[in-house]
Amino acid sequence: MLVANNIAKSYHDGARNELHVLNDISFRLEKAETSAIIGSSGSGKTTLLNILGGLDTPTKGQVLLNGEDVHRLSEKQRCTIRNQHFGFIYQFHHLLPEFSALENVAMPLLINGDPVKQAMQRAEQVLEDVGLKQRLSHKPSELSGGERQRAAIARALIHRPDCIFADEPTGNLDRKNAEQAIDLIINLNREYHTSLIIVTHDVKIAERMDTVYTLEDGVLAKA
Repeated sequence: MLVANNIAKSYHDGARNELHVLNDISFRLEKAETSAIIGSSGSGKTTLLNILGGLDTPTKGQVLLNGEDVHRLSEKQRCTIRNQHFGFIYQFHHLLPEFSALENVAMPLLINGDPVKQAMQRAEQVLEDVGLKQRLSHKPSELSGGERQRAAIARALIHRPDCIFADEPTGNLDRKNAEQAIDLIINLNREYHTSLIIVTHDVKIAERMDTVYTLEDGVLAKA
């Protein structure tokens, strides 16, 4: 479903030295498969995730979604891919403070041009799936940390994407809420048949995925 071929990423510093962050990484993710990427801070995990999700471009290599090279598309086409086929969950929820949980979760559908009534009905259903049926009208400031992350998970899943990209999704939560969030993500992955790539420093979380990779010195390898 998602294939990376020989991905490399380099940057130039102020002295024009080349910094190699990723080196010839190849990666394959099947439909509904879950994968974890672990590695030390600064190893390039987030860079790799952003390239796989079409948020950053590789120096060389391909990212294929159902056979189509994401990085050969125009920026407008990549935006459409991200909106319709990918979902993103981050360490911080990035909910819009002026909108309710229901409005925040419906936002990807509204941006896509879906009818408002339909988008709101779908958002209400997904919020019920994540246990927030009684918190639809609450703004982010009125939700607990765990509830805000649940709303962010619902927003990522609202359009039933092909793949979820999760970057340290429990990094801002205590252990109890972290375990609940991962339970929720895994259960929804099974229910929605959505693939999942999670970047985490938590080995216990990584071990719950189908496949675990380590990223060190720009090289990705199965753990």
